[in-house]
Amino acid sequence: MAISAKDVKALRDKTNAGMMDCKRALTETNGDMDAAVKWLREKGIASAEKRAGRAATEGCIASYIHMGGKIGVLVEVNCETDFVARCDEFRQFCKNICLQVCSAAPRWLRREDVPEDVLEAEKAIYRARARETGKPEKILDKIADGMLDKWYKEVCLLEQPFVKEPEKDIETCRKELSGQVGENIVIRRFERFALGETAEQESEDTAQGE
Repeated sequence: MAISAKDVKALRDKTNAGMMDCKRALTETNGDMDAAVKWLREKGIASAEKRAGRAATEGCIASYIHMGGKIGVLVEVNCETDFVARCDEFRQFCKNICLQVCSAAPRWLRREDVPEDVLEAEKAIYRARARETGKPEKILDKIADGMLDKWYKEVCLLEQPFVKEPEKDIETCRKELSGQVGENIVIRRFERFALGETAEQESEDTAQGE
């Protein structure tokens, strides 16, 4: 069934959960408001939103080496207490994020981290593609924005589908863990190293300079 923006807003007002989470909850429960509230609470999403402003300074730096040492990942994930940092759920989440970075190779943590020049270059490409479809000029930006949203899901870690459960994105997984452990969980930063990557780039730069 179609979920109206009015219902999504009403659920957000009740739970303080994100708009996309509210829409998903209503979709999963066929528009039943009470069932959607329960669904969000069961997932820990509603309460996770209220924890988002709390300081998260504990946690761990997790690592993962793949393919016989050809790919390496470092990830910092924070929580509020050392107790949670040592629990199995938190440790497994850190391992999963390492696996995600290794497998999906995100370039940035969130869309706000994308440099402005990179973003403008992508927008120009999508506008050009939209123009080739023959659509009216006045809707080209809207079409380009839709393409950009799909691109964010490829390059931004928090928006990527989780490799183990593609029906959920990483941000949803983070919120669910926050609900389970009762603390604010923050993916702070990550680095991904691929053997020979820098050498290949230096070779390209040298060739371009000749």
